This record gives sequence, C-alpha cells and structure tokens, in this order.
Amino acid sequence: MDPQPAKTAWAASLGSISFDLLSDFYPHGDVARKYGVFRDKDGFSERAVFVVDKNGRIAWSKVYDIPQQPDNEELFEMVDSLGG
Repeated sequence: MDPQPAKTAWAASLGSISFDLLSDFYPHGDVARKYGVFRDKDGFSERAVFVVDKNGRIAWSKVYDIPQQPDNEELFEMVDSLGG
C-alpha cells in the first residue's frame, strides 16, 4: 500500500528491472483485503510481496515482519526461477 515515492525508491534499490511493481494505495487497501494481508485495526497492510506469473496467478508470496525489508536477492532468485 506504499505511495508512489516509496515504490519508486524500492524500484531504484532493485536496480534495472524488467517487471512492474504495483502498489495498493487507492482505493485504500482494496487489493490487500482481497489478498488477506490488510490489517483492519491498524489501517494498513502486512509487509508482503506477491509475484504474479504471466497467467495472472500468484506464483510466490511472502509476508514479512513490518520492520523487515524484503530480501532483494531472494526476490530475484524467485523471478529467475519462473523464467522472468
């Protein structure tokens, strides 16, 4: 549910990528609710990453502790394993 500046900074930290990063900023939390990671009592989502394959199916997902940053190398390995 990060706003565009946060998503832009994360994309920059990933280096040159050839896939889209999406954020559930508006309407607030709509997709996070559908994916089961919205925290109603806090008004924000879990820190989660979903990799969607070319067929539109979730190929991989992981929920992180809020202060934990996703491991970029783990994400690259997952995308590579999917032929990405």
